[in-house]
Amino acid sequence: MSELSAEPTSVPGPRDGQRLRVAVPNKGALSEAAMSMLSEAGYLQRRDRKELVMVDEENGIEFFYLRPRDVAVYVGSGILHVGITGRDLFQDARVDTGAQEIMGLGFGRSTFRLAGPKGHYSVAADLAGKRVATSYDALLTHWFASQGIPDVEVVHLDGAVESAVRLGVADAIADVVETGNTLKAAGMETFGEPVMVSEAILISGRGSDQDDDTVIQRDTERLIRRLQGVLVARQYVMMDYDIRRSDLEAATAITPGLESPTISPLADPDWVAVRSMVPAKRTNQLMDHLYELGARAILVTTIHACRV
Repeated sequence: MSELSAEPTSVPGPRDGQRLRVAVPNKGALSEAAMSMLSEAGYLQRRDRKELVMVDEENGIEFFYLRPRDVAVYVGSGILHVGITGRDLFQDARVDTGAQEIMGLGFGRSTFRLAGPKGHYSVAADLAGKRVATSYDALLTHWFASQGIPDVEVVHLDGAVESAVRLGVADAIADVVETGNTLKAAGMETFGEPVMVSEAILISGRGSDQDDDTVIQRDTERLIRRLQGVLVARQYVMMDYDIRRSDLEAATAITPGLESPTISPLADPDWVAVRSMVPAKRTNQLMDHLYELGARAILVTTIHACRV
């Protein structure tokens, strides 16, 4: 487990006021995306990277910018209420008794995999009795135990682990893999099923004190709703079109919306206007289908924010 970061030097406890206290990664791949999402959710975010604390008075929330590996530790120990971190970092911190995953946030996706010299291994069970180097030793130790693979020595290394096999420190490695180019350059390849598919997640503490604080509970629920709204707004667009009444049933089958589409009469009684939320990735295909069905004036607009 990582030691608590020295920054900020003094973090007030959850009972020192009525603000929701949120941990945000201060650097790395998760940092900018996390702050962008919080901004889209209507929260103020720091403009200066040197700022360690940001107070959003209007929303009654306080953000603490911490090392990514320390976010789970602060939340799990009850010092902060909620936090944004990676699923891999959360599980590696071993704070599941003090914190829990609330929701995935849809960014920072990565795959944690085993890798070794080309042609040496095919499945994870081949590592029984071997040495495996990783920066995520707690996560990996737990995973090997859960898979029933015995006598694996997990070697902790900070930073890049690709050279561990060549230098004789380990027989294989386990690390976050994106393109795999770095592994290929080191003469290695991935094998077996992924240990974990990770992404940025929102976590919260399990402490009874915060459960008793109705203000904190209310603001936590509001944060969750806002983040869920951002996720939906990013995944959907609003589609408007005109369609003959005779083709309405077929058209709404193509664009059913989240619950049901909005249908409005037009000046021409044989036509109606339809508005529906549709998946952004399928926008052009849906427009093609609607046009072929006879829909006209098909318009698509982005969704800035929503509640569903």
